[in-house]
Amino acid sequence: MRSLRHRMLILLLGSLVILASSIIIILGWYIKDRDIAAATNKAQIDLATCMEIIDTKYPGSWSVQDGELYKGAIKISLNNDMVDHLALLTGDTVTIFLGDTRAATTVRGSNGERVIGTKVSPNVAQTVLKNGQTYIGEADVVGQLCQTVYAPLRAANGDILGMFYVGISHAYEQEFINRSLITMAGLVLALTILVALLALFFFRRWVRYPLNSLIGVQEVAAEHNNQKVSISGTVEIEKLEDAFIQMAEQIQTLTGEISRSTNNNVENTPLKSDINNVLEQIKASEQISERTNTFIPATEAELLSRLETPWYSRAEGLPKGLNKATLDQIVQFLQATHRPISTEEVAEGVKLTRVTVRRYLEFLEEHGLLKSEQKCGTVGRPVKIFIPL
Repeated sequence: MRSLRHRMLILLLGSLVILASSIIIILGWYIKDRDIAAATNKAQIDLATCMEIIDTKYPGSWSVQDGELYKGAIKISLNNDMVDHLALLTGDTVTIFLGDTRAATTVRGSNGERVIGTKVSPNVAQTVLKNGQTYIGEADVVGQLCQTVYAPLRAANGDILGMFYVGISHAYEQEFINRSLITMAGLVLALTILVALLALFFFRRWVRYPLNSLIGVQEVAAEHNNQKVSISGTVEIEKLEDAFIQMAEQIQTLTGEISRSTNNNVENTPLKSDINNVLEQIKASEQISERTNTFIPATEAELLSRLETPWYSRAEGLPKGLNKATLDQIVQFLQATHRPISTEEVAEGVKLTRVTVRRYLEFLEEHGLLKSEQKCGTVGRPVKIFIPL
């Protein structure tokens, strides 16, 4: 059986793990979408940069001579130095197409050779060569998915002779995403650990320590002559503390009454001097009376009448939270002192808390057995004094 502490820790850590996992997943999707948008934007910028470099370095129009692609007077087909230079500047793969066929490229196949002479995918050819539009988006480049941009190459008369391509491999994108996720996971993990430590600190301060103090309140109270032990915690813990202390006081009072009754029996104290023995005699006589359908003997009736004092009436019950043993203890103390007295003095005399004693004194006041007055204390604060009637 796990303790409350372990259950709370498991619940806390489980919640933090779920929260951290959710944050990482959401960030992963967000980073992936942002990465695709960033890759597409980069490819467009790199394409414009490469076209500007080619136009500056190789003036003239695009043309086809003897089945080869030219830019001005410079042959572009198989001009791998040019595409390698552009790829080095941009970090992308670069290809120049004659029609739908690769004439110069940095793209390599599985054998490590340049894929000269291979063709573009049909959907790209339809968009660029047939429709004359720039293709932007994901495309299959020799078996690899890339984020690509394909732009048409036009002759001086406007005819489309080929395409210029730049692309960013998904492997590069995935590497970027992985690095970003690792960084974010590290930050989320550090934040989770920090939150866990803070939650553990406040749990120990507000829940565990008050509960441990409450568990030992009986022993501590016994060591300090039954004085109330103050426990700092949440409202619920403080309410539990009050209820526990009240229960402990009632048990202690009942134990004291039993102990006194036992001592009186051992010392052969007369029956009339012990209220509990009188009650036992009355109960026994009532049971005998019920069984025999006879009236209570005269001697027991006298004992019963002795209990009908201003302090207690058998016909009148006690409200919830008050018990006869504690009431008798307080009444006996008031009868012994028989003078105006404060709650603190009564609490000290009967070894109970002021809160408990105050409830019994107010009960006696409500029934007209005591009256109260406000008097100034030693430090100017009003003190409530109870006066027996």
